[in-house]
Amino acid sequence: MLEQGTISIHTENIFPIIKKSLYSDHQIFLRELVSNAVDAIQKIKMVSRAGEYNGDIGEPEITIAIDKDNKTLSISDNGIGMTTEEVKKYINQVAFSSAEEFIHKYEGKADQPIIGHFGLGFYSSFMVAKKVEIDTLSYKEGSQAVHWSCDGSPEFTLDESSRTTRGTTITLTLMPDEEEYLEPARIKNLVKTYCDFMPVPIKLDGEVLNKQKAPWRESSSSLTKEDYLEFYRYLYPFQEEPLLWVHLNTDYPFIVNGILYFPKMRPDVDVTKGQTKLFCNQVFVSDNCDEIIPQFLLPMRGVIDSTDIPLNVSRSALQGDRTVKKIGDYIAKKVGDSLKELYRTDKEKYINAWKDLGTFVKFGVLNDEKFKKQVEDIIVFRTTAKLEAEKTEIPAVEVQSSESDVWQDVTPGNTTSLPYTTLKEYLERNKERHENKVFYCTDEASQATYVELHKNQGLEVLFMDSFIDTHFINFLEREYQDVKFTRVDSDIDNTLLDDKSGEIVDPTTNKTKSEIIKELFEKSLNKPKVNIRTEALKSDNPQGTPPAMVLLPEILRRLRDMNAMMQQQNAEFPEDHILLVNTAHPLIQNLLTLNQGSIIQGDGESPTAQLTKMICQHVYDLALMSQKGFDAEGMKSFVERSNDVLTKLTEKASQ
Repeated sequence: MLEQGTISIHTENIFPIIKKSLYSDHQIFLRELVSNAVDAIQKIKMVSRAGEYNGDIGEPEITIAIDKDNKTLSISDNGIGMTTEEVKKYINQVAFSSAEEFIHKYEGKADQPIIGHFGLGFYSSFMVAKKVEIDTLSYKEGSQAVHWSCDGSPEFTLDESSRTTRGTTITLTLMPDEEEYLEPARIKNLVKTYCDFMPVPIKLDGEVLNKQKAPWRESSSSLTKEDYLEFYRYLYPFQEEPLLWVHLNTDYPFIVNGILYFPKMRPDVDVTKGQTKLFCNQVFVSDNCDEIIPQFLLPMRGVIDSTDIPLNVSRSALQGDRTVKKIGDYIAKKVGDSLKELYRTDKEKYINAWKDLGTFVKFGVLNDEKFKKQVEDIIVFRTTAKLEAEKTEIPAVEVQSSESDVWQDVTPGNTTSLPYTTLKEYLERNKERHENKVFYCTDEASQATYVELHKNQGLEVLFMDSFIDTHFINFLEREYQDVKFTRVDSDIDNTLLDDKSGEIVDPTTNKTKSEIIKELFEKSLNKPKVNIRTEALKSDNPQGTPPAMVLLPEILRRLRDMNAMMQQQNAEFPEDHILLVNTAHPLIQNLLTLNQGSIIQGDGESPTAQLTKMICQHVYDLALMSQKGFDAEGMKSFVERSNDVLTKLTEKASQ
C-alpha cells in the first residue's frame, strides 16, 4: 500500500450532506461522472496539440459497464488520466474543501433549488454508492497507475493499480436502494437525457448511446432546413412544425450558442412557462431557463448553451446576475433584429407567421422598452381594406447566425392574400376621411354586422382580436395620444348615418316617424335603462343593414371590463346601454305601418298591437345577441317569443 490517510475536510458529516442535500436528484451522478470523462478526453487532445504528448491518443470513447453480480457500475475513459500527486490534489483536498464551502453557503435554502453543481461532480457518486474506486493512469511518461478507494467515510486508501492503458475508470458499488442503475434501460435513458450531445461516443455493451453532434454548436451555414426541423422534432416530438427559428452564436462579451424556435401557438400552451432547455458545454442542465430568457419570449423553444451562466447558484440569485441579464438582452435584441429583417426582405412570410408570432411581439412591446423600440414599426393588424399583397421570392436558407440575422420559414412557397397593415399606414391612408381615428373589431363573428356596416361606407376596420389585444389597445392609446380608438360596436360614426333634418312631421300626431318609432320601442320593451335611439343607416341596400343594433359606449365598456378583471369575474352586460333602431330598414318601416293599423279592443290590445310589441322585443333580442349570450332562462324566452312571432305572422299571412 502506497498510502493510507484521511481526506482533508473540516467536518465528518460531509458525506451524509452530499447524499441528502447537495443534489435534489440522485440520477445526476451519471451526468457528472460522464462530464468529467469528457473533460479528461478533451484535455488529452489539448496536450497532444500542444506537443506535450507524442503518443497515439486513439479514438476517444467513454465506456459504461454493468456488473449485476457484484452490484457495480463503472465509467471508463481514455483521457488524460491522473498521477498519484494529482489524485491527492484533486480528489482528496480541493473538491472536498470547496464542497464544504458550497454546502455551508446554501444549506437550509431548499426553497431556492440549485440549478447545477458542476465542479463537485465526482462526489455526487456517493449519493448512490457505498464504495467508490478510481483506477487511473496518467499520460505522462513513466507514470504509475493509481488505485483510490473510499467507502463513504473520510477514510481513503491509495495504492498501485494494475491498469496498463491511459485514462480513468470510476467504479461504484451501489447501495441496495440504488440498484436501479444496474438496469441497462435506465442507463440508456439517463445518457439520452443528460449526455446525448456530448462530443464523445458513450458506449454500453458495445452500443453507442448518444447522438454526439450538437446542432447549436455547428455553423449555421453547415445546417440545412431539414437539420433544424429534425432537431426540433427530436426535442419536441409530436408537435407541429415551428414557424421560424434563430441560430444564436456569440463569444463576446459572453459565450452563448443556441437555436430558438417560434412554435405555433395552441390554446393549451402556457405562455408563462418556458420550454427552452439549458445546456452547459453540451451537457444538459435544466428543462427550462426561465431566469435567462426574457419573459415575453418564454413560449419559444429550443436550446441555450453557455459557460457564462453561473450554475452553482439558486434561481433567485440567477435572476439578479448581471451577465444573465445581458444574455437575456442579447437574445431579445437578436429576435427583434431578425423580425425587422424578415419584415423588410419578405413581408409575406412575416405576415404568414403573424397570427402566432404577434402574441410574442405584442407581449414583448408591453414589457420591454428596448424591444418595443426595435419592433414598433413592424406591428401589423389584419384589415378590411383591400391591399395589394406583396410577393417576394423565398430564399433557400435563412437562419440567424453571427454573420446574418435572417429567419428561416418552414413553409416556403406558402403565400397569403390576407391584407395586413401597420397602424401608421392605416392613419396615413385614412387621414382625409377620418383623421386620427381608428375603428377596430375584437370579435369578428359577433361584430360582423358592425364591421360590414363600416365596410359598406368605405370605413376601414382593423381586427384586434387576439387575447392580448385588450391590453395592447390601451398601450396604443398611450403611444398615440392624439388618436381616438373606437370599437365598431361602441358607437356609430356620423359617416354611417343619413341626415334626419328633413324628416316630415305627421300633422295628426305632431311627431316625426323617428319619434313614433322611438316611443313604440320604449313602450314595447319597457326597459327604462335602455336608451332608444333612432337613426337611418346609410346603405344602397337597406335590407342588408341591421334593423337594430345594441351599442355600448367605449368608456362604459372599458370600465365594465376593468371592474370585471379587478374582481376576477366575467364582465356582466350592463342594463344601461343604447338600442339604435335603423329607421331606414324595411322591417322597421313595416313595423311602423303595422302599428298605425292596430286598434284598441276594450281594455286590451288588438292582435295587431300584440304582434307589433312582440316584433319590437324580437328585434331587440336579435340586436342584443351580438353583444351578449343569453342564459338558460333568457334563451328559453327568446325561443318561445320567436315561435309566437312566427305563429302570428303565418296566421296573418293566411287570412
